[in-house]
Amino acid sequence: MDKWICTVCQYVYDPEKGDPDSGVEPGTAFEDIPDTWTCPVCNVDKTFFEKVVE
Repeated sequence: MDKWICTVCQYVYDPEKGDPDSGVEPGTAFEDIPDTWTCPVCNVDKTFFEKVVE
């Protein structure tokens, strides 16, 4: 699964870790996170994230 980075604060969403503090279980693909989810660091919505190209 791909990692995604916030273009505002550089937080990286890693699907292997998820975001348990926001109710996103480990193993959840970015595409499967609810649209109501926001960056846990700066609170912007999913539209501010870009796929990490490695």
